[in-house]
Amino acid sequence: MSAENKKHIEIIQTPQKRHISKRYVSLWLAAILICCAFSFGILAGGAAPSLLANSFDLSVAKTKAKIKSTPATTTGKVLNTNAKVPDYLNKDVDFNLFWDVWNLVKNKSYDKNVPDTQLFYGALAGIVAAVGDPYTVFMTPQDSNQFQQDLKGNFEGIGAEIALKNGNIIIVAPLNDTPAEKAGLKPKDIILKINGTSTKDMSVDTAVKLIRGKKGTKVTLNIFREDFSEPKDFEIVRDAITVKSLTWEVKNNNLAYIKIRQFNEDTMTLFDKAINEILAKGTIKGIILDLRNDPGGYLETAIAVAGEWDGSATVVSEKMRDGTEIKHVADKQARLAAYPTAVIVDGGSASASEIVAGALQDWGKAQIVGDKTFGKGSVQDLTDLPDGSSLKITIAKWFTPKGRSIDEQGITPDIYVQITPDDYNKDRDPQLDKALEILKTP
Repeated sequence: MSAENKKHIEIIQTPQKRHISKRYVSLWLAAILICCAFSFGILAGGAAPSLLANSFDLSVAKTKAKIKSTPATTTGKVLNTNAKVPDYLNKDVDFNLFWDVWNLVKNKSYDKNVPDTQLFYGALAGIVAAVGDPYTVFMTPQDSNQFQQDLKGNFEGIGAEIALKNGNIIIVAPLNDTPAEKAGLKPKDIILKINGTSTKDMSVDTAVKLIRGKKGTKVTLNIFREDFSEPKDFEIVRDAITVKSLTWEVKNNNLAYIKIRQFNEDTMTLFDKAINEILAKGTIKGIILDLRNDPGGYLETAIAVAGEWDGSATVVSEKMRDGTEIKHVADKQARLAAYPTAVIVDGGSASASEIVAGALQDWGKAQIVGDKTFGKGSVQDLTDLPDGSSLKITIAKWFTPKGRSIDEQGITPDIYVQITPDDYNKDRDPQLDKALEILKTP
């Protein structure tokens, strides 16, 4: 195991079974949806596309929508926040009450076929939900397995990026060498039906759930294309899909555009490769780091990425429940320190992506462009349990190098640029345009 992995994976011995605990800092169930079977959610107000598939938990809270605040003069106030705890919470309780409720549900529920295991896992989920933290969550064995696959970027589906545009579910792009590409799907294809079910008024998340499926199974998409005289059916055999968490390309001849979709297991390997290629070109004059709709991922990966702009400074401070503060330093080579940099963020940028954006902003290493980020500044301890289920518990909060709280505050961009629905529908990207503009060289 590498030194880096040792930082975020620790083995906890119990009398009977081994529990694996991992440090993870992402936002659960955001929506970059990939028809291969995953989604990273678009929490940016519907302005950006999503990588298609099924919605999955990237940080354990079942989808937390971004809610924009209204001016202080028009908002109400929460009163009686110091009200005393209800008396019943201060009294001793008899655990037999649990079994009383269990038996009442079993004996009186209209649905008499509810499995005991469903009640059992539901009870565990209820215990965890009682904490009141949206990121402290219990995952069943099935959810836990899907979560682990999502972290690795491995999915089963057709491999196409989809989104909702002008009221239609459309193909944004089929991924290279995937069933979607081999079947002949093209960008801007409109999906009218999925296995015979109309997509009219359908959400992207619902479409993803219908398209996603096991390797070897089939899904039929009814497609309309501009040059079609009438819609056509495309029968596609699902397969295993591996999605890279990072891609990069050259824009305007001398700017490196790096897109990180999620801080996964493969991110640092891909980032290191990208940096080496950028340095080898010798013609790159600036860096654009696109963290839009990036729901987060591994803490150590975020620290390592930020460290390529400053390898000796504090990237993020972690404050524990007992007041202990841990300052995380990347200890990297800072190979990108000399490059003018713009970081693009939006309301879907959360957790690990906010750590990177906040650090580069505090260091003065980059200009932050776009919309205010999600504001998920907490870290979860992920424990794998003996039966295949897992538990995530919030154990700390994050602060930028200058002490700014990320949680619920987010990162405010230096240059505010919003993508409107009209921009999106007309394939305009003013956020990227602004990043290109500020890095433009004579």
